[in-house]
Parts: sequence; C-alpha cells; structure tokens
Amino acid sequence: MKITKQIGLFLAAAMITFACSKPSETVETSEAQEVAEATGTTLTLAPTSTISWRGYKPAGQHFGKIPATSGTLTVSGDQITGGSFTFDITGLKIEDLEEGSENYGKLWGHLQSADFFDAANHPTATFEITGAEPFTAGDVIADTEQFATDNTPKAESELSPANPTHWISGNLTMRGTTKNIKFPASVTIENGTVTAVAGFNIDRTAWGLSYGDEASAVDKAKDQFIYNTVSLELNVTAN
Repeated sequence: MKITKQIGLFLAAAMITFACSKPSETVETSEAQEVAEATGTTLTLAPTSTISWRGYKPAGQHFGKIPATSGTLTVSGDQITGGSFTFDITGLKIEDLEEGSENYGKLWGHLQSADFFDAANHPTATFEITGAEPFTAGDVIADTEQFATDNTPKAESELSPANPTHWISGNLTMRGTTKNIKFPASVTIENGTVTAVAGFNIDRTAWGLSYGDEASAVDKAKDQFIYNTVSLELNVTAN
C-alpha cells in the first residue's frame, strides 16, 4: 500500500529521520513545513482515538491520555492525502494517580500552568500531516542515549509498533509553537476506515515546556530534574 504526501496524526514531536540500510537519527525536530491542499474523500476522526503520554523523572513516572476533540483524514483511493487533528489540553488525564485526590489536583494544575502547557493561553494542541513515506526493510529505528536512573525513558525502538509501514511527518503545535516531526507508524486502510498506531519520544523543551529542564541540572546524581524526553503513543481511527 502506498501513501502519498500529507498524512497526519497528533502527537508529538520528535522527528526521526531515516535512510535505507543505515540507522536513523532520533528525537529530531525541524521547522514547520507547508501543508498542501488535500483531495479526495474526507473521513471523520473516531471518538475512540487517543494519545497517551508518559513523563519521567529519576524518582518516578507519570502517565495518562489527552483526548481528541476533532479531526479529519482525506483519502483518495488507497492513499491518504491530508489530515488534521485537535487535542484538548484542558481535558488531560493522569492515570497513575487517583482522580480527585490532592496529588492528582496538584500535578494536573502544574501541567496546565505556564511551567508546562500554559493551557489558559493555549488550551489545544494540533497536528497537521505534511508527508508519508514507506517504511522499508532497510530502515532502522535508532535509540537515543539517556541518562540512566531507575526511571530512564523508554527507548524509541520499544515504543514503535512491531511492524511499521510508514514514516509519518506533520506539524505539531503546542503552547503556540509549531515544529515538524517525523516518526514510524503502522497504517491500515480498509473498507473506508483508516487506522494508525505509533509510538515515539519528543523533546518537550522544543515547544517551550522547559520546567525542570534536564539540561540545566547541575548535578544529575541528586535527581533534581525532569527528563526532557516525553513518550507519546497514538491510536487513531477515522471512518
């Protein structure tokens, strides 16, 4: 199955470039790219579509989901020619803490604050597809070296679907900043339904989410930092 330029899912963002028969560079972002006009039949994002997130610090991890509020994919025959998705930052859920608890409220409020998403000014995140290329047998997902602790972030190869079919690229906008990201995904088009599954890491500081920036830690042995790496896992359906 061949999918042409302009495919989109949310997410993310950590660009993974590739080259046949040699490892790719990981956790790389680039400036926003032009989104061409899509042609074909428009499919609507299913309400079951989700993006899961996981953040890390040496002393522990937090994880949850961000709901999709709207989105479309445009299909021409067996090709996806465009797509755009919107996610509700204010609807962010934390799944490792009991909702309604004091700790849940403190973390949720901190994530919504200007230290992280600045949701008062930027309540949504968007992803617009800018391209798709086949994932070939010679492509390799290379892992980025991380500072080792009891909660070292998951590796890119661990997050990626078992059998990627494509490299997907798109403009991810969070906190008023837009960056283009590229990641491996497993995409299926069948009976008028498109499904896409992906998992990858982004560097949160590229979008201005710099609280506890790992790079500014004077002594990492004291564990006084938050990993810049955030893991994202997408499960998107449009029909």
